[in-house]
Amino acid sequence: MNSGDTGFMMIATAFVFFMTPGLAFFYGGLVRRKNVLNTMISSFFIMGLASLMWVLVGYSLSFSGNCGGVIGNLKSFCMNNVGWEPGAYADGIPALLFAAFQMMFAIITPALITGSVAGRMKFKALFAFIALWLLVVYFPMAHMVWGKGGLLGEVLGSVDFAGGNVVHISSGVSGLVLSLMLGKRRGYEKTAYRTHNIPFVLLGASILWFGWFGFNAGSALGANGLAVHAFMTTNTSAACAMLSWMVIDMIRDGKPTVIGACTGAVLGLVAITPGAGFVPLWSAIIIGIVVSPICYFMMSVVKKHFGYDDALDAFGCHGVGGIWGGIATGIFAQKSINGVARWDGLIFGDYRLFLAQIISIVATIAVAIVGTLICASVVKLFTPLRVSEHDERVGLDESQHGESAYPSFNGLD
Repeated sequence: MNSGDTGFMMIATAFVFFMTPGLAFFYGGLVRRKNVLNTMISSFFIMGLASLMWVLVGYSLSFSGNCGGVIGNLKSFCMNNVGWEPGAYADGIPALLFAAFQMMFAIITPALITGSVAGRMKFKALFAFIALWLLVVYFPMAHMVWGKGGLLGEVLGSVDFAGGNVVHISSGVSGLVLSLMLGKRRGYEKTAYRTHNIPFVLLGASILWFGWFGFNAGSALGANGLAVHAFMTTNTSAACAMLSWMVIDMIRDGKPTVIGACTGAVLGLVAITPGAGFVPLWSAIIIGIVVSPICYFMMSVVKKHFGYDDALDAFGCHGVGGIWGGIATGIFAQKSINGVARWDGLIFGDYRLFLAQIISIVATIAVAIVGTLICASVVKLFTPLRVSEHDERVGLDESQHGESAYPSFNGLD
């Protein structure tokens, strides 16, 4: 066991933990005043729920044993036999630290879903849905991609350095499905849903960018050259995607927007996540530049055409950005950077990794769709998914929590 690696991974774990409050600020700033507290607590409560579930069964189902390549077993229930010694997944750090690092991914992933349903989902329905979704979608996905004997990782040969499939595609697609089941917000096609606090958005995006260094560099599971490589590809992609979105703003409106710059930066972080430790640094420039126009098209053209209400564009950002990142990994990955990849990417003359990436993306989408339908259908048996029209009009801060973020504000919202 290596004390330097252990120290580095403890810091990386804290970085990833801090991302969920950052997401709360990012999402909270984008919604109306009357929904900001509900939107923020929708991310924050998962820090408690997912942490407990991870200790009880989540780690065990994700990383203990192997049942058909789809899910683990309960051998490590309540972290049984997960201690200070190195485990099967990292020989330089305690097994308990690896479990703690992975727990942070289990926290932020379902929090991403809440962006799609902001402003209209009943809080207790959301609470129950997230608990079921972790069991039905997240834990199996983590095992299939990262677990020993996992169907998508070890069997198929696809790669996902820090969560393109497990985190972004699964949450983005689930958010889209859940938003379709809930229906559009009241007056969606007639009312302008204006961002109420742009400084919150900038703060949240900055925290996410900061935390993403732990997210991606930490996925090297040690203080080594691969971690440095992932650190640099992460920052480069985010920088290029931010600049790319600013160019789009200039072409469209003649001026760059703060929300656009923040959105672009987050898109670059999403897109590089699956390939951060597999692709060469120069390709991070391409990945970042390309993701912004792809996602802009989805958010401004496709979403408008089909009329679905993905409130804060969780699907348009994380789902679509994650899909592009997974495909790009299949194009640009090199075995020489990370031997976990069995083959080089498509641009280097080998199609096998690219094909594996496509199959894994399709499989992730299927699991997310089916899993979300199951979870939402079960929750509907006990409580409505959506708040009443009156509660939606009043605002979810008041109707769901009995609080107001701005008690002195008396204007219309």
